[in-house]
Amino acid sequence: MAYVISDDCISCGACEAECPTESISEGDGKYEINADTCIDCGACANVCPVDAPQPE
Repeated sequence: MAYVISDDCISCGACEAECPTESISEGDGKYEINADTCIDCGACANVCPVDAPQPE
């Protein structure tokens, strides 16, 4: 199960820098997680100031 980023995302980029599989990229208005490469580790959720990454 991959993580997804909610609309609460403030596009700070903290999650992108922490992702060990480089599955996070800047999308249209918020960051996005590639479900095909996400390993469900939660590193992104641990650094997000607004708790936008959530388990799908």
